[in-house]
Amino acid sequence: MSASPTSNHVFHKLYSDHYRWLLGWLRGRVRESEQAADLAQDTFLNILHADNVKEIRQPRPFLATIARRLVSNYHRRKLIEVAYLEVLAGLPESVAPSLEEHAMALELLQQIDHALSGLPYRVKQAFLLAHLEELSYAEIASILKVSTSSVKQYISRANQQCFFSMAE
Repeated sequence: MSASPTSNHVFHKLYSDHYRWLLGWLRGRVRESEQAADLAQDTFLNILHADNVKEIRQPRPFLATIARRLVSNYHRRKLIEVAYLEVLAGLPESVAPSLEEHAMALELLQQIDHALSGLPYRVKQAFLLAHLEELSYAEIASILKVSTSSVKQYISRANQQCFFSMAE
């Protein structure tokens, strides 16, 4: 990434003119001030890495669009973490994972969530019902109100998505 001096100047101006506004906007969407600051920084990093700062015509809507996606990802990760912690709370202490195993499991869950993020709702649901709830194709088909062959296709598609995402 070798941005021109003009791009650097435009980026610094964008940052200085809109950082405080974006931080306030984010504070309205996440509870923790530190998380809002992290998301604001991530928003500007996305712009910096994309190297398209000179093309931005309406900075605040543009920043809000990027930040909205980051907030959505943040909330989804939090839901995954809460669900994981609830499962852990139900386990006997003798089989509870170590801190390292816990961290690795959370990271893997976040990778799976990221891999599935672009898939249609039914595909994700079929995958989760099969792998987390260990339901049969027939049970999943009944829940999703589709055929078992559709469930098989959904799960195959989700498995492939996860495989290719993890391979990257």
